[in-house]
Amino acid sequence: MSGQGLGAARFFRRAGPFRLSELAELAGCELRAPQGAGERMFSGVAPLQAAGAQELSFLDNRRYLPVLDATRAGAVICAPAFAGRVPQGCAALVTRAPYVAWARIAAHFHPAPAVRPGVHPSAVIDEGAQVDPQAEIGAFVQVGAGAVIGAGTRIASHAAIGPGVVIGACCRIGQHVSLSHARLGDRVTLHPGARIGQEGFGFALTESGFLTVPQLGQVVIGDDVEIGANSTIDRGSATDTVIGAGSRLDNLVQIGHNVRLGRCCIVVAQAGISGSTELEDFVTVAAQAGLIGHIRIGAKARIGAQAGVMSDVASGADVIGSPAMPFREFFRNVAVLRRLARRPEASADGPAD
Repeated sequence: MSGQGLGAARFFRRAGPFRLSELAELAGCELRAPQGAGERMFSGVAPLQAAGAQELSFLDNRRYLPVLDATRAGAVICAPAFAGRVPQGCAALVTRAPYVAWARIAAHFHPAPAVRPGVHPSAVIDEGAQVDPQAEIGAFVQVGAGAVIGAGTRIASHAAIGPGVVIGACCRIGQHVSLSHARLGDRVTLHPGARIGQEGFGFALTESGFLTVPQLGQVVIGDDVEIGANSTIDRGSATDTVIGAGSRLDNLVQIGHNVRLGRCCIVVAQAGISGSTELEDFVTVAAQAGLIGHIRIGAKARIGAQAGVMSDVASGADVIGSPAMPFREFFRNVAVLRRLARRPEASADGPAD
């Protein structure tokens, strides 16, 4: 419905209104509008098809140019190539990174809820734990002996923080998260149900069955990492499992023991990385991909959806398929198979081969 914007008040805190010139400066955009338009007040953000005159929208894909033509938004964030298509009377906030600008402006209208320092009466905090007075500890949280929780961190209800765990400043720990054998940097977000630091899948085979191998490492998570809901990260066995600064793990991701992720890696839903595999910086692993253990994925490599990676991948490579192979090789193989499938079968009474 036009004029309502995004972010229902029932769920999302809203700030504003803000001047258009302020929003343009915040997002690093060039404001292209009639003189004085920068003083107009805006109350929120909304998609192109729903935005009203006091709302701001964005365009980052030429497929939606027809929607831009009909928008009633008061301002639109867009790339320089699309600025000329912004309707008359609608201001343009021009930038080479429209989605980044949108993220900054949307966060300005909808800031994260402020931390409310204090410990809920139902929380159980061990006497040996160190909880910063500026942290927020929710209902039924458990914090073990020797744990350290930094300033500005929020721990939501029913989370379990094991003995010795270290959580940095300004972290967000969701409901029902369990943390053990782990050290977290600053501004780490763990979404509900994440399991960090449990035993890895390690055992030795004996004549009488399996013998569990002690998992003596920990999980080390760098600054500004986000871990999705119900994802699991095993602690190391002989070395640590490491998640590099700035990395993003989607929901339902499995990280095995001793895995090491570099900076700003992306692992998408239902992907699994087996033990002792290393991802260098800026690697992307798409949904449902599976990586065997003890391999190395080079910096900026991209692993396609449902790929089965069974050997090292070079830096910058794009692979897909199972077993994984370069994109072009994979699609050449698909094309050949399709041609063979379309080839008419030899006639039953025709000449023998």
